[in-house]
Amino acid sequence: MNFYKLAQPDGFDFYTSKTINYRENIGKVVKCPDYNKEGKLCSNAFIHASRDPHQCFVGAKMPCSAYLVSGKPIKEDDNKCGFKNLKVVEELNPEKLFKWRYKEACNPINPTKLHAPGINDKHIRLLNEWDLIKASVKDSVRASVWDLVRDSVRDSVWASVWASIWDSVKDSVRASVWDSVWDSVWDLVWAYIGYIFQPVVLEWQKEYPYQGAVDLWKEGFIPVFFGDKKYLWSKDRGLEKIKGG
Repeated sequence: MNFYKLAQPDGFDFYTSKTINYRENIGKVVKCPDYNKEGKLCSNAFIHASRDPHQCFVGAKMPCSAYLVSGKPIKEDDNKCGFKNLKVVEELNPEKLFKWRYKEACNPINPTKLHAPGINDKHIRLLNEWDLIKASVKDSVRASVWDLVRDSVRDSVWASVWASIWDSVKDSVRASVWDSVWDSVWDLVWAYIGYIFQPVVLEWQKEYPYQGAVDLWKEGFIPVFFGDKKYLWSKDRGLEKIKGG
């Protein structure tokens, strides 16, 4: 039976980082060095693989390498199977395996590192459109992709951008509007995560409803709403109030 295994980018297992190199064993059988049939599934008593590649993220994270493996599971839960031996059949391309934007998830665009262009009518239109739908983004994205992947994927996207956003924004925005900036960034991260997984969400195949927010993000803008006032924040110019916004 075929299963999926994720390992570190260098091919070594995530559990120890040094025990089994799956890339170096393609076409070969790897064995659990501490195999114990009576041991717990989530322990070194087994080597692990999953029936669905997304289930592998329970113990793996991005970036990663991916492999098709085969074997006979000894124990199994909802996410992973435990094996005594695994044959490493072939290495797989993660982007093709997951079918969502894996490369961008590993290297997300950070708007606080971009030099945004001058604000034009397009940006104002996108800001206004985002204002009308931003309240629905968290629930919509959660419902569509929350169960598709595991926490390690979401955390990878978040962690890659949050530290820089915090450092850049906190010194550029008045403390009195920080709560609004926080809410705005939070909503945008949800929109960006939804965009990462848009290719595999059926209802978003024709059109991603939060693409306008992603377009602003990719140009280096963070929309900020304070009461009925609307702003666009950018690295070089800070908060700019939008007339007609």
